[in-house]
Amino acid sequence: MRIAVIGAGVVGVATAHALAERGHNVHVYDRRTEVAIDTSASTAGLIAPGHSYAWASPSAPAMLVKSLLGESTSIRVRPRADADLIRWGLRFLRECTPSRSRTNTLAKLRLAQYSQHLMDELTARIGLRYWQTHTGVLYLYRDAGDLRAAERNSRLLREHGRDQRVLDPQEVVALEPALGHSRFRFAGAIHDTSDGTGDPHRFAVGLAEACRTLGVSFHLGVSITGLETDGSSISRIIGTDGPIHADAFVLAAGPASPLLTRTIGHRIPVYPAKGYSVTATVKDPDRAPATGGIDERTLVAWSRFGGDIRMSATAEFVGYDRGSAPADYAGIVAAGNELFPGAIDWDTARYRTGLRPMTPDGPPLIGLGRHDNLYYNTGHGHVGWTMACGSARILADLVDERGPDIDPSPYSPIGRNRHR
Repeated sequence: MRIAVIGAGVVGVATAHALAERGHNVHVYDRRTEVAIDTSASTAGLIAPGHSYAWASPSAPAMLVKSLLGESTSIRVRPRADADLIRWGLRFLRECTPSRSRTNTLAKLRLAQYSQHLMDELTARIGLRYWQTHTGVLYLYRDAGDLRAAERNSRLLREHGRDQRVLDPQEVVALEPALGHSRFRFAGAIHDTSDGTGDPHRFAVGLAEACRTLGVSFHLGVSITGLETDGSSISRIIGTDGPIHADAFVLAAGPASPLLTRTIGHRIPVYPAKGYSVTATVKDPDRAPATGGIDERTLVAWSRFGGDIRMSATAEFVGYDRGSAPADYAGIVAAGNELFPGAIDWDTARYRTGLRPMTPDGPPLIGLGRHDNLYYNTGHGHVGWTMACGSARILADLVDERGPDIDPSPYSPIGRNRHR
């Protein structure tokens, strides 16, 4: 079957590989001239089923109110006349009940754990190298009360297969000596021993090369401007080089996905959340972390990529605005200097923004929608890279009408009533 995949980020590349391994004739289209150079190149790099919590939780509304009132929060919303954001926000608020938060967290967790297993298998099988680590991830808490609450919350993940241990400050430093130089005192951490880190851009580039050996064609620098339908099917997609025909189409365009579905009069509840990241050279290896982590007070996350360190933070709901100012990165730099003083050469810093495609409840959209040949693999947002390989396998199973290894219904665009 000839299949056109729209999007060459890490999810699109993983999808292309899964389909090509099944023998399909796969063509990938992306407006960028390089693979995975957009959002996939600006995330913190955590492979973190142990952080699969749904953002829509009972505590989220209070954070949103604080943001709307101008307080500094890790999730920010700028008041603006945006009907799409209002619709998305109302659906988000409906998901903030304890029962819905639990259901959505478990759906993310199942997919993330499945995907991590497939990523490890794929990495070993084709020899990918992307600065991967397998020493777990530290979720660091400055306040003892917050740590106790996190331990209670982690019970759900531990009941479903995560090995998460509470560490006191001495145990944290024993695991990550770089934190012994920290300028603030922390109460402890939760250490998910099975989480890891790696560079998603490097992973995607290596996987794209494996795709090419399987016959996948990458059409980079080609923007897809719209979809066309004959009613029940997508008849073709429109690119800057002309119309593109295929037997089936996969929408893996991340935050651009809802813009494309609008061209066929269709809304999907995916909205971009802008994140900020800084990548800089390690100045003092003894003071730089070897284990990835998150400062749960600021939600600044970090990973080590060889001689570089990447730190990222913030989810800002400002539509498709990709702009930034130095002040937007100040919190990341401040956290870096507090956590790892003297470790980072800030003169080498490269600053980026990336738009993460968020669904209101958290799990991504995977599978057929209203049309019998348009498959969705989008909306991954938080822990998106972690879920990429699993999402790709589920998508390939659905295309081939096989039963996926895990129940696909929590991610179904139809079963979850995601289309309007």
